[in-house]
Amino acid sequence: MVRTPLTPWERERGERFGALLRQARGDRSMVEVAAAAGVSAETLRKIETGRAPTPAFFTVAALAATLQVSLDVLAAACAPNPDADAVHQAEPALSA
Repeated sequence: MVRTPLTPWERERGERFGALLRQARGDRSMVEVAAAAGVSAETLRKIETGRAPTPAFFTVAALAATLQVSLDVLAAACAPNPDADAVHQAEPALSA
């Protein structure tokens, strides 16, 4: 199976998503959060560093539940922003 290369926007979105998860994780260890979500620490590491910019829905849902972050908040934070080039907007709050 050949995977279509990601666009620069898709890579940037993955990096932004990873940063949001790191922020939500706070002082909790990567191993602790990964275990609670039922994913491997390596999977979480790849997502947080942007090396896995398109994680599966159920992985995202498990991490969101573990970190107590709304899927709506994550989706909004990673949605295309037509004004992003003109104005840098503040990141949305992670608590809903």
